[in-house]
Amino acid sequence: MSMAKTIHPTSEKISISSLIESLRSGSNDADVIHQALLCRNEDQEQLFSLAREKRSEAFPKEEVEVRSVIELSNVCQQSCNYCSMAKESDLKRYVIRQDALSELVGFLYSKGRRVILLQSGENSSDRFIEYTATCIRGIKQLDNNIETILCMGNLSPAQYRLLKSAGADRYILKFESSNPSLYSEWKPSDTLTDRMVCLQDLVDAGFKVGSGSMIGLPGQTLDDIVEDILTIGKYNLSMMSCTVFIPGEKCNYHDHPMGDLETTLNTMALMRILNPHCLMPTTSCLEKAGANGQFRGLMAGANTVTIHDGTPEKFRELFPIYSSSRCTPDMSHMENAVLRANLKLGKAPLI
Repeated sequence: MSMAKTIHPTSEKISISSLIESLRSGSNDADVIHQALLCRNEDQEQLFSLAREKRSEAFPKEEVEVRSVIELSNVCQQSCNYCSMAKESDLKRYVIRQDALSELVGFLYSKGRRVILLQSGENSSDRFIEYTATCIRGIKQLDNNIETILCMGNLSPAQYRLLKSAGADRYILKFESSNPSLYSEWKPSDTLTDRMVCLQDLVDAGFKVGSGSMIGLPGQTLDDIVEDILTIGKYNLSMMSCTVFIPGEKCNYHDHPMGDLETTLNTMALMRILNPHCLMPTTSCLEKAGANGQFRGLMAGANTVTIHDGTPEKFRELFPIYSSSRCTPDMSHMENAVLRANLKLGKAPLI
């Protein structure tokens, strides 16, 4: 399981002690980051230790934010080569009914959830955006302190403002790759320029914004990943993430190798070290990529877990972002991982 290409640093190799001290001092030198991505075994443990140190400084309560995800709809207008929900897919499409959504949110609220992530395919139709705004208002009527997060792709500035005025608190819009050529290759129906304009529109609309990258897609080099890490710091972000590519059965990259878990974890650690105050999830794809993947994500500096107990069972197989057999961790799995990492499950939003 490796990336298609790897470019090694051209400068002299830096010792692990010098590497760690450079990163601790706040260095964002590309060569330092590049060499840190290659850390393995004991060197990697030192990198992870520094990431946890930076997390503890920024989040001294040692709590992990718990989110419940509801996959609102799988209707998508994009043609991403890495996603099994691309518009060309033969998936049966759905949108959860508003009354069903209200019942789901009430159920999650009764279990103590106070952060709800509404996720969907990209659908910029005004009808769907109005529907989503209505759903958000309903959530806020239940309890205005529920933190609502949206992950819905590229929309217009007016649509972002509508969702914000309805009560949405945060928005996740990953840039996936900071390399324009790679972005266009992976997402032929979109451009990196348009994506980054949307990212700035979200910041301007007043959202707490999250973004991030993916590891292991065709043509990606370590130099590209270095630039992805540096791109995180160029925006006023509240959340960041890094996911590992999992080849889904229905996506165009189904025969491409899985991304490298170790490189993904190192990327997460570097994101934490350079952006200590951002929330960062340990994602379900980490568990798919390797044993104890999500626990290791926490050890690499993550401080958010997503519980997959919101989407009704009948819709789960219709939301195969990367695979119809994707890992959807339950609460007991997450509790165990958090306790093993010497952290605590938070009872409220962390930002």
